Amino acid sequence: MKTIYTVQHTQSVHHINGMVGSWTDWDLTELGRQQADRIGRKLQEELGGKPLILYTSDLKRARQTADLIAAHLGTTPVIRPELRERNLGRCCGRSVQWLRENLKCDEKTIDDRLFPDAESRRDEWNRLKPFFSQIMTENIENIILVSHGDLLGVFQAMFLGFEADALNSHDFSGFVGGVSQLAITDNGKRIVRRFSDRSYIL
Repeated sequence: MKTIYTVQHTQSVHHINGMVGSWTDWDLTELGRQQADRIGRKLQEELGGKPLILYTSDLKRARQTADLIAAHLGTTPVIRPELRERNLGRCCGRSVQWLRENLKCDEKTIDDRLFPDAESRRDEWNRLKPFFSQIMTENIENIILVSHGDLLGVFQAMFLGFEADALNSHDFSGFVGGVSQLAITDNGKRIVRRFSDRSYIL
């Protein structure tokens, strides 16, 4: 059986200062560091001694979350830019209020872009898909992914066998610091055991 844990990075500075996250490189807050440490402790209780690999987005808030988790698991995170949050283009580095006031396109489908230089959700899907295919076929029983809310929503849809266009009418929305546990049985059945469980940060 293969088990995949997905971790939505813990509290970041952009969660409390009114700024856009996306590809802007924000640090974790002190609370975020404490939350990540708690996740690491609880994952160590569940996975201690088992072989595993931990992949992380290359953005600071995810890398810092991954580093704190990895310290409890005796491993080193493997950085994968494919796990970055969706690129929202020109609003990166600006406030959420600026985004609302300068929005160029409402997102009604997965092909819409908030700004001409932003990624659509289909772009994000296509960016993630080769990496998703890799981890689904590699011979590793325990995998941890540390990433971002929007990207992990796409990952969940892929895991459950949805096609990209399903995101026009369905979505998966997790919580800051939420941990999901996904399993693949030996006969290939895919199971969601936990979804965005915040008990890991308590």
